[in-house]
Amino acid sequence: MNLIDTPGFHMFSHEARTAMQVAEATLIVVQAQAGVEAVTERVWRWAEEFNLPRIVVLNRMDELRERGIDDVAKLLEELRGRWGRSCVPVQLPVYDEQGFTGVVDLVTMQAFLYGDGSGRGRIAEIPRPLQAQARAAHEALVELVAEGKDALLEEFFEVGTIPEQHLITALHEAIREDRIFPVLFASGQGAVGADHLLDFLKVYAPTAAERMACAASAISEATVETGVEASTQTGTQTGTETVGVHAGTDAGSGVGNGFAGHSGEQAAARAGVVMRAVRDEEPLALFVYKTLHDPFAGRISYFKVISGVVRNDATVENYSRGGQERLSHLSVMQGRRAVEVAALHAGDLGAVARLRETLNGDTLGQRGAALRVEPVHLPEPSMTYAIEPATRADEDKLAPAMHKLMEEDRMLRFFRDAQTQEFLVAGAGQQHIEAMVARLRRRYHTEVTLKAPKVPYRETIRARAEAQGRHKKQSGGHGQFGDCHIRLEPLERGAGIQFSSEIFGGSIPRQYVPAVEKGIVETAQSGHLAGYPVVDFKATVYDGSYHDVDSNELSFKIAARMAFRQAMEQARPCLLEPIMRVEVEAPEEYAGALMSDMNTRRGHVLGMTPRGRAVAIEADVPMAEMLQYGATLTSLTQGRGSFHMELRSYDVVPAAVAERILATARRPVAAE
Repeated sequence: MNLIDTPGFHMFSHEARTAMQVAEATLIVVQAQAGVEAVTERVWRWAEEFNLPRIVVLNRMDELRERGIDDVAKLLEELRGRWGRSCVPVQLPVYDEQGFTGVVDLVTMQAFLYGDGSGRGRIAEIPRPLQAQARAAHEALVELVAEGKDALLEEFFEVGTIPEQHLITALHEAIREDRIFPVLFASGQGAVGADHLLDFLKVYAPTAAERMACAASAISEATVETGVEASTQTGTQTGTETVGVHAGTDAGSGVGNGFAGHSGEQAAARAGVVMRAVRDEEPLALFVYKTLHDPFAGRISYFKVISGVVRNDATVENYSRGGQERLSHLSVMQGRRAVEVAALHAGDLGAVARLRETLNGDTLGQRGAALRVEPVHLPEPSMTYAIEPATRADEDKLAPAMHKLMEEDRMLRFFRDAQTQEFLVAGAGQQHIEAMVARLRRRYHTEVTLKAPKVPYRETIRARAEAQGRHKKQSGGHGQFGDCHIRLEPLERGAGIQFSSEIFGGSIPRQYVPAVEKGIVETAQSGHLAGYPVVDFKATVYDGSYHDVDSNELSFKIAARMAFRQAMEQARPCLLEPIMRVEVEAPEEYAGALMSDMNTRRGHVLGMTPRGRAVAIEADVPMAEMLQYGATLTSLTQGRGSFHMELRSYDVVPAAVAERILATARRPVAAE
């Protein structure tokens, strides 16, 4: 059995989504005092998307010691309110004068009591105060399990119950088929219920053999050989944890799984999709879902065996990138410790070190049976910071270290802004990026500082203008002469720069027209008002003159620069700012505060969509107002909100804001 533990804090929830792609069930851990949070709803929806059984664990039950069973009833009612009556307890918590001390198994009708701190439950009779409640809960569980199964319903009505062994089998099937979402209770600090939870998973969680076949894209052998990818990839820290539960299969067993989150019928309907059963007899295929860099072992690739059997020292094809990889020292992971194995079977999870080219999301396997498992889609990063190395030595180490971190975390981005010339790092939020900086310092001894990035403003024109540029220079011998008349016209947003020529009669020779265009484009890149690129205009050269001896390309390029600057003075130039399409998700009680905050940021709220007990607020907000939004959102929602944003368009900066920007900027002409 493999447990894939993922963070509960919302800025790292993408790790849970990635883990779900290779798990057979999800263990959704909810803090008892906080109840269902916004991130809980998110991971529940993801589990639905992947068709994964959901098992809910209410953890930290020791914190309810003063209120005990009354609060438990409220928690269960909240779960049913969110996810329906199929969310049913299979245990009851036991409270006494010492607090949370055990659980009652509603299937076997036995109590498991803890008290010595060892984490091992002692089987006992159900405490007398809980006996009536346990019987009622047992009957409710039996009735729910029997629903939809005619044979069980007949047995239930004839006998009044279902025998224990029949109930175990039926509950296992109901969990596998998503008809029941069992609720269990635990205390990590008190080591209460952990052993019983593992026993529950062993009996009731489905194995890879019981899930549906893997849906993958068929790719040609030629694609593999050339290395061309078959498709394009596109506050408080007490949030919900998600644990992917994966149970391996015995050799030779298995009829398939729900690896890709599609049912067999849905997948078969997709063009170019092959269904690969999770069986040892099928061709070998591996999917790499996680990469870690170890200072001693190097790059460690975590993978799932989709089909077939992989043996130590096997040579496989990388279907995603081309080339071959040798799988030396196959291992299964016990935390950070690797335990070497001779072979891994269909459905197993394993790890291998020092693969040359393989990265997250790659599919590997035997030659002649190529397929491609699509990696899970992750949202784009929602926050960007400028990153500056502290010293020259740190600058040399930064890029290699960042590329290793990006191999581990697909939500990280590292790039240089062509306009501002800053190195930028993007991630899911402030804490996500700060955690990356901490890893840079700890692992790679690279010191950096973070600061808010420069906003990539642009400039444009709002009126038509004409101007002449005349460059004449005589210094003995050949001189320089260029003369051109240009016209600037505003275009719609996003149109970029367009250039045309209306020269007739040879007033400017044809070979000099490209020099005029180049002069205009280069000057537009350096800006007019504040040094930001000028965009969304059409420039037309319609007249000019030349000299047979002194004219050349440089002369007309300089003349075009002069004409462009003069025309900009008359064309009513203005600043443009990037407008972001922002989606904020948070519990509904924070909606009013969030919309009010959006309005103070010059945002335009587009709408609000309910999502269970949470709401999604969509708005258009200037990027300049969103640079530090992550910290504000955490404060407003007590860490229960999340957001993402993407560029929608550019729009004119209001006059008052533009004055503040221009007051601190130097005009490009003056700088020259």
